[in-house]
Amino acid sequence: MKVTRFLTLMSLSSLLFAFAHADPLKVGDAAPAVTGVTDAGAKLALADVYKQQTYTLVYFYPKADTPGCTKQGCSLRDGYEALTKKGVAVIGVSHDDVAAQKAFKEKYHLPFTLIADTDKAVINAFGVPTKSIPVLGEIAMRSAYLIKDGKIVYTDYKGTTDKQAEAILAVLAEQKG
Repeated sequence: MKVTRFLTLMSLSSLLFAFAHADPLKVGDAAPAVTGVTDAGAKLALADVYKQQTYTLVYFYPKADTPGCTKQGCSLRDGYEALTKKGVAVIGVSHDDVAAQKAFKEKYHLPFTLIADTDKAVINAFGVPTKSIPVLGEIAMRSAYLIKDGKIVYTDYKGTTDKQAEAILAVLAEQKG
C-alpha cells in the first residue's frame, strides 16, 4: 500500500513539474536581445533583426515537421509576401537541432529563418513555457510575439496554427504608425 501511494505521489509530482512556469513576455516589454543559431548553423542576433525591419514576428513551435507546427509554418509561408510588404521579418523557433530545422525548412519551402534553440536561450529569454513529453523530450509551447521598435506590440500565447499569418495581418491592420 505504501509503495502504491508513493508511486501515485511521484506520478502527480512529475505531472505538476512537467510544465516550466516562466513568465512569458507581454505587450510593452522590451524584446530580448538574444542570439540564436539558425537552420544554416549561423549565429543570429535578434536585436539586429529588430533594427532592420519595421516588425519582427518571433514564433515558437513545439517540434519541426509535426502536424500543428507544419500548419503554422505553412500559414506563415503562404502569407509571407503580404507580411514582408508590411515590413515583417519572420523567425521560427523550436528546441530542434540545426539538421531538423534545415530539413523542415527545405521540405515545406519556408522562406524565413528558423532558430535551432537546443540550449533554450531564446525560449527562456521570451519566457516561453516548456513541457516535457515522453519520446519528444522538452518542447516549447506554441506562441508568437510581434515586435516593433524593440518592444512587444502583440502576443499570442496559444500560437494560432493554420491562421497564424492571418492573425498577424489583422493585428498589423490595427497598428498605428
